Amino acid sequence: MAEDTDLDELLLETEERMDKSLSVFDSELGRIRTGRASTGLIEHITVDYYGTMTPINQMATVSIPEARTILIQPWDQTAIGEVEKAIQKSELGINPSNDGKTIRLNIPVLTEDRRKELVKFVGKLAEDYRVSVRQIRKDVNHKITKAEKEDSIPEDEVKSTLKEVQDLTDKFIKEINVMLEKKEKEIMEV
Repeated sequence: MAEDTDLDELLLETEERMDKSLSVFDSELGRIRTGRASTGLIEHITVDYYGTMTPINQMATVSIPEARTILIQPWDQTAIGEVEKAIQKSELGINPSNDGKTIRLNIPVLTEDRRKELVKFVGKLAEDYRVSVRQIRKDVNHKITKAEKEDSIPEDEVKSTLKEVQDLTDKFIKEINVMLEKKEKEIMEV
């Protein structure tokens, strides 16, 4: 009966690892500029705030007042210059405008060529994460077949566990494809 638990734990661990890959993929997609304002665009930007690197969303109110505008209102007005510098240094490629109390980021409309480049990029990114999920499957399948040889787990249990791992793999790859399709539509939307 101990082998059952080991296989169940292995399946649980597999699902957790695949879910983590999916979460990281989702967060990477959130950073990709689509011509629309999104708080995800600035989540990764950190500001040197009194010697501590602090994410913008932990030191300011971030809102989307219009479809192509991000408004950042630092809680400490003395930090506005540092927030502005951090945005300028980031790979975002947007010039912030500062009125002394808030920072406004106007998201420019993407050109058709840039949209196509971004679609290619997110396609490659999705493939990287599909490969990651498949690699997790390969690692787990190896552990299962090794356990079968060493612990003499019944063949039918091994087969059913391998099938469950494949089902998990299919489920997560399908989710990656759905997220990719949604992001591509978002990018191509004018």
